[in-house]
Amino acid sequence: MHVTHLSLADFRSYARAEVPLEPGVTAFVGPNGQGKTNLVEAVGYLATLGSHRVASDAPLVRMGAERAVVRAQVRQGDRQQLVELELNPGKANRARINRSSKVRPRDVLGIVRTVLFAPEDLALVKGDPGERRRFLDELITARSPRMAGVRSDYDRVLKQRNTLLKTAALARRHGGRSMDLSTLDVWDQHLARAGAELLAQRLDLVATMEPLADKAYEQLAPGGGPVALEYKPSAPGEGHTREELYDQLTAALAEARKQEIERGVTLVGPHRDDLVLKLGQLPAKGYASHGESWSYALALRLASYELLRAEGNEPVLVLDDVFAELDARRRERLAEMVAPGEQVLVTAAVDDDVPGVLTGTRYAVSDGTVERA
Repeated sequence: MHVTHLSLADFRSYARAEVPLEPGVTAFVGPNGQGKTNLVEAVGYLATLGSHRVASDAPLVRMGAERAVVRAQVRQGDRQQLVELELNPGKANRARINRSSKVRPRDVLGIVRTVLFAPEDLALVKGDPGERRRFLDELITARSPRMAGVRSDYDRVLKQRNTLLKTAALARRHGGRSMDLSTLDVWDQHLARAGAELLAQRLDLVATMEPLADKAYEQLAPGGGPVALEYKPSAPGEGHTREELYDQLTAALAEARKQEIERGVTLVGPHRDDLVLKLGQLPAKGYASHGESWSYALALRLASYELLRAEGNEPVLVLDDVFAELDARRRERLAEMVAPGEQVLVTAAVDDDVPGVLTGTRYAVSDGTVERA
């Protein structure tokens, strides 16, 4: 799978941009702040319905514009599709596939698939658990787009349940009458059902990813491992099937109910879990050096890439300002690993940051213009 053309309207710094793309390596080169990352961010948005840089859509719309449009022509084998997203901050986003408007934004998931590595990915190793949960869930959705609906259902139920718990907590603190919390049983069932589905997918993903991440780390930093991935659920238990996980979550919610009512928040579920990244016998967070953390984050993304490629639809690999952060040895190893990819998009401040093995198309990016070099 590869993108053959990218069109932007009022996206970030671009009033308009038309960028033909080819298989193989394409490098966007130019000084910082000129719009290189905006281009690959747009491709990533089509794949995930989100940005790797910001949490909301508002910063993606060019200042002074009401909406932004990201459009891409995508080829998979002999099949071509046109996918388009209209970003409307404060309103519902719109989507079109092959010019048809009778689709939801999440219906575009799976048409464009990307694995994107950027400086922000250092947070996968050094950051909070939410960064690692997001990593798992985006990869789960890339593998199975229907999981976008499961994630949405879980978030909706969690929000409703938290609202009920918060109201009950406030009533208790202010000496009001105890609320009727019988509806919590219903929300518990909904949360456990969607949570069990999400948990099952995460556990399967972690088991599949671990050997791939270990191999990638060994290639990047020979002798520096081994790498191990350990999933830490908030609901204790040994179950792996959906029904076993449902029972574990239901039991954990029941046990935590008193504390949840006191605190006014849901304390059990996939939103409270973590992925512990180990390097050797120690957790990478807090023990790995800066260079080891970079290599670990890269290994996770490369493992994601290998996993998706093995499952039959090779994603676009995006390396956003990565090579400048690596020493010469790791830079060359990474370049050799990614060079055979069907489509690799690279951003760099100067040509010298792009390893020589990554030959292909070059675009010069300057002051919101993209010109073939």
